[in-house]
Parts: sequence; structure tokens; C-alpha cells
Amino acid sequence: MNWLNSEAFTLFGQHIIWSDMAGNILGLITLALGWRRSLWTWPVQFLSGLVLFAAFYGHLTGSAGKQAVVMAVALYGWWQWQRDKDRSEDGHIAPRFATGRERAAMLAAAAVGTVAVALLFKAYPSLSWDPWPDAYIFVGTIVAMYAQAKGMVEFWFAWLLVDLVGVPLNFANGYAFSGFVYVIYGALVLWGMRDWWLRSRRGPQPALEGAPA
Repeated sequence: MNWLNSEAFTLFGQHIIWSDMAGNILGLITLALGWRRSLWTWPVQFLSGLVLFAAFYGHLTGSAGKQAVVMAVALYGWWQWQRDKDRSEDGHIAPRFATGRERAAMLAAAAVGTVAVALLFKAYPSLSWDPWPDAYIFVGTIVAMYAQAKGMVEFWFAWLLVDLVGVPLNFANGYAFSGFVYVIYGALVLWGMRDWWLRSRRGPQPALEGAPA
């Protein structure tokens, strides 16, 4: 898989590598499909993780491990959407806002997870070149994917917070294509957020497991 780490072309003086380009193009498709609430968002997300896993495996073990986690969450998301798609009138998941308890749980998980992962990265420097922002992006991505799997509008907010760090970090570390893609992510996130927000306010909300009638 060495060709995945070879240079595809140069853009604005930045060297674009095949894995960075392919993985992030698939990531953009994933986000667009998520906006449309298509079940295909999860297989494409899995494929994106697989491409990056193949590129990093045997070279950047920590990065490969992170992609393995992303692929696992993508499988969970596919299962969750497959189960919930019949709960709405149009055959797709019905977006909703998270409950106060869910928001608190996700914020706590993001905070504790970021600290734990950053300390792991610092203890094993080979896992990351920049432990704290890398941990923030990794944990934020997992939280965003989990919220998306649950059909929560808040997943778009999580992606915006990831973008705020992801754009400068990718440019700083030479992943120019990732940096450009994260800028486009930002625009897609705003449009997707508006669409899910409006849909969450149409019609009755789906019943939550364990919630009182």
C-alpha cells in the first residue's frame, strides 16, 4: 500500500498524497449523505476509514488504530440507522434534539475522553505528533459520529467544534488536502445543521427508549 502514501500532485505549494485525498473525499461524501439522512453514509464512512487504515498500517500505528475505531463506530451507526429508519414517515431516521441528560453525557465523555487519549498519546509519542489537539479531534469525531447514529441534531455542532481545530492542525502538519476539505466540511455542516434542525421541528418526535409516554 506504499502508493497510498505517495504524492498525487502539488497544490499551492503543498504536497497532496493519495491517501489524504481519497480518504477525505470519501469523508465529504459521507457528510453529504448524512445531511440527506441516507443509510449509505455509514458504508462510505467505513470505506473512508479503511482507506486511511491501509495507508497508516505499519507506518503510523496510532493513526491506523484511530481509523479502526472510526470503522467500528461506522458499523454501529449503520446498525442504529437500519433499526430506526422505520420510525419516520419518509423511511429515513427522524432527527431530534438530544435531551439534557444526553448532552451532559456527551460533553462529559468528550472532556474525559480527550484528557485520557491525550495522556495516552503523550505516554506513547509514536501514536501522535501533537497529542492534545489530535486527541480532541479524535474524541470529538467519535462523539459526533455517535450523536449522528442516534439522529441528534447536536452532531452537527460537534463537527463544527472539530473543524475549529482540525483546519489549522492539518495545514500545520502538512496535510493540506485535509485542511481544504475541513473548510468545505464547515459549509456542509452549516447546511446540514439547518436541514436537520428544521426537520426535528416537523411532526411528532420519535419515542425514546425508556422515556415516559
